[in-house]
Amino acid sequence: MTREREKATADELANRIFFRLYQCANMLHKTGTRALDAHGITTQQWAVLGALSREDIETGLSVGDLAKLLMVSRQNLTGVLARLEKQGLVEKSIDPVDGRSRRIQLSKEGRSLWHEALLPKIFGYYEEALDGFSINDRVATLNDFNRLLENFKALDPNDSASEDHE
Repeated sequence: MTREREKATADELANRIFFRLYQCANMLHKTGTRALDAHGITTQQWAVLGALSREDIETGLSVGDLAKLLMVSRQNLTGVLARLEKQGLVEKSIDPVDGRSRRIQLSKEGRSLWHEALLPKIFGYYEEALDGFSINDRVATLNDFNRLLENFKALDPNDSASEDHE
């Protein structure tokens, strides 16, 4: 194969990969929201609740740190947090280190909803979405997405959301 043909093939494959990634992201939002529709939870809210449910951040996070973890803007996060707070699923508290700052954490109701109702549905959703993927396939996919994420971060080195928060 000539160098020009290899380049054209690589470009076409890249185009197909990124278009498929775009389609998958859209389907994740559509079907993920539908999976939790009975609880009125969107995929964006799901991501926030999941991040706040992590044992290593049980005392909550600042809005800025949560935005970095989720790799979203503070502006996009503010509306999601306001809706979750209105639903009684998250609460704000004063940062014990910096009394001027606020921390976001799951409320008692949010923690209960996450563990008792949402997680079982989320794991069921994952099983359906990953149907036909062996454990080895899942590991390989995760590794590929981790590499892709690192490459995306390198494309935006000045973005503070590029810090690794796995």
